[in-house]
Amino acid sequence: MQNRYNPDVLSCLANLSNDEVFTPPAVANRMLDLLPPDLWSNPQATFLDPACKTGVFLREIARRLMEGLATQIPDVQERVNHIMTRQLFGLPITELTALLSRRSLYCSKRANGRYSVCTAFADEQGNIRYTPQQHTWERGRCRFCGASQEVYEREEGSETYAYQFIHTLQPENIFNMKFDVIIGNPPYQLSDGGGMKTNSSSGSAIPLYHRFVEQAQKLNPRYLIMIIPARWYSGGRGLDTFRNMMLNDGHISYLIDYPNSKECFPSVDIAGGVCYFLWEQETVTECNTISIIQGKQYSTKRKLNEFPVFVRNTLAVDIIHKVKSKKEKCFSEIVYSSKPFGFRSFEEGEKEAFPNSIQLFGSKGISYVDRNQIGINQDLIDKWKVIISKASAEHAGQSDNEGKKKILSKIEILPPKSICSESYLLIQTFDNKEEAENLQLYLKTLFVRFLLSTILLTQNIAKDKFMFIPVQDFARSWTDEMLYQKYRLTDDEIKLIRSTIKQIQ
Repeated sequence: MQNRYNPDVLSCLANLSNDEVFTPPAVANRMLDLLPPDLWSNPQATFLDPACKTGVFLREIARRLMEGLATQIPDVQERVNHIMTRQLFGLPITELTALLSRRSLYCSKRANGRYSVCTAFADEQGNIRYTPQQHTWERGRCRFCGASQEVYEREEGSETYAYQFIHTLQPENIFNMKFDVIIGNPPYQLSDGGGMKTNSSSGSAIPLYHRFVEQAQKLNPRYLIMIIPARWYSGGRGLDTFRNMMLNDGHISYLIDYPNSKECFPSVDIAGGVCYFLWEQETVTECNTISIIQGKQYSTKRKLNEFPVFVRNTLAVDIIHKVKSKKEKCFSEIVYSSKPFGFRSFEEGEKEAFPNSIQLFGSKGISYVDRNQIGINQDLIDKWKVIISKASAEHAGQSDNEGKKKILSKIEILPPKSICSESYLLIQTFDNKEEAENLQLYLKTLFVRFLLSTILLTQNIAKDKFMFIPVQDFARSWTDEMLYQKYRLTDDEIKLIRSTIKQIQ
């Protein structure tokens, strides 16, 4: 008999956007595999998905409970009713996903419908409850999620993106019960102006996923599992407090990392990759970290708070240890902050030089401004300057076909009587051209760009991303071979660097 292709419909759905991604059933089950097996035979265990989209988590939990409770509740219909009414709960993110989730779990868009597998519900929603919410505006922003009133104050009937789980100070009152497990794939971000964006790396968006994690923690479940963008490791707008909490609270026992988001979500490219984690009520000392790279797993057990950011590559951690053992000054201490000369990216000067003018390097090329117009760092105007583009070469996107990245797109030397706008990051200044050229060569090394790549998960390169890059004596030039020898890198460490970073001229 010829085999028939019979795919799971939930693995075939197109995503709502890069910000609201459907979870493939296989990924949902890998997440559920992190939980203790005895949960599936516990008739008292309760589960909540606070951001239902397809209902895949609840459906897969139901499958496991149906098998695990078979001996305790032999009657199939009684078992179904028990699981659906007393153990599984969900909060959809929209009215559409409410219908989809009920269809996945109850086999009917109405929990009490004719074709529902559960015969114990008296209303249409069952335990997958959708209640439209409104933002609470304070000074033009929602007090709960930070959404822009100008963007999201819409006509009645339009989608508000005011998610029920995070738009309350008392999430415990939604179902009036305690949950053993909270699991989900929350919305990732909201556009912060100019209409809704679908590019997950957009700089005009505010993150949302951390608010779902923090709200879930307030409910103090035994276990919390969520799949979220990995940008929180070292960057992300407004995520400093969240990152500090995640790295230092001592409750994350597993962190599964996908540097390439397409290895988790095949049809979605999320800058910086994605991860999912298991947070446990009981304190843990070390976290099991697993990186999935080109289908292979790289596992280790370590403390998450060793650095102020999370370095996802275990072998890279060994390299960083060797660098830091020298106790040298790092570039994060000397790189200049944004707008080193006070000019925004969109600002430009005259097209032709004029008396007392200097060159301005900006996003639109070279223009000319009056020297007296420079309000800050005037003492640097007549020095040699090394600058880089603030946007990374790949815009924090995917590696090339060989698995390599360039990281830095432009590394330029500015002569005296020249400055740059905030489109560039000013690295260091010198009194002579030779030292500037030596720093330029240093920044081009695989070694430097690899260290930068360990924590560069967004397209924007800021001074804090240079925390692992040591300052050298730039009276001399540096090559990769010299740096490998200085920091005593092993063959495997050198191979890692060469296999992940592109050569540039």
